[in-house]
Amino acid sequence: MKRVLLACVGVLALGGAASAADLPVAPAPYYKSPVYAPAYNWSGFYLGINGGGGWGRSTWTTTGPFDTSGGLVGGTIGYNYQMNQVVLGVEGDRDWANINGSTSTGCTSATGTGCQTSNNWLGTVRGRLGYAADRFMPYITGGAAFGDIKASGPGLTGTDTTNAGWTLGGGIEFAIAGHWTAKAEYLYVDLGSVSCGAACGAAVQNVNWHANIGRVGLNYRF
Repeated sequence: MKRVLLACVGVLALGGAASAADLPVAPAPYYKSPVYAPAYNWSGFYLGINGGGGWGRSTWTTTGPFDTSGGLVGGTIGYNYQMNQVVLGVEGDRDWANINGSTSTGCTSATGTGCQTSNNWLGTVRGRLGYAADRFMPYITGGAAFGDIKASGPGLTGTDTTNAGWTLGGGIEFAIAGHWTAKAEYLYVDLGSVSCGAACGAAVQNVNWHANIGRVGLNYRF
C-alpha cells in the first residue's frame, strides 16, 4: 500500500511540474519614459512696448559739454529666427522722449537762462544676435538711430532738426508665460551734430547729442 501511495504522489508531482512549465512567461515590468517639455523656440514676429530713461551729453561750439537726462516710452516691432541655439533678429522701435539739459557757459542772457539741447523722439532699427538658453536669451544689438536734436537759447530762434546716427548695446530677454516675453536693455545712441549757425547765436554753431539709454520692455510673440 505504501508503494502505491508513493507512486501516486510521484505522478502528481511530475504532472504539476509539467503544468508549471507550460505556463506563459511573465511580462517584464513596464517603465514609462519621463515626459520632457520641449525647449522654448524664439522664432517669429513680435510686438511690444518699452520704457526707461536716458542720460548723456551735448556740446555747442561756443559752450563746453553739459549733461542731459530724461525719460522715454514707446513701441517695438521685431522678428527672430532661431537656428539651434543661435537667434538672429531684426528690431525697430519708436519712442517719445523728454531728454534735455542746459548750460550757461558761453550762452547767457540777462535773465540767467542758457542754451538748451533737447531730444523729443528717438527711433532705432537694429540687428540682434542672441544665444538661446531655453527661456533666457542674452543678446547684442546694433544699427541705425534716428531722432531730433532741438537747440534753443535766450533770444534765439534755435533749431529742431531730425538727424540720423548709430546705436550699439545689448540686453537679456526671457519668456515669462505663453507668448509673452520681457527684456532689459542698454543702448548707446549717438545722433551726431546739427549746424545751427546764427539761429543759435554764432556764425558757426554746431550742436551734438549722444546718450546712454536704459529701458525695459514687454513683447508678445506671434
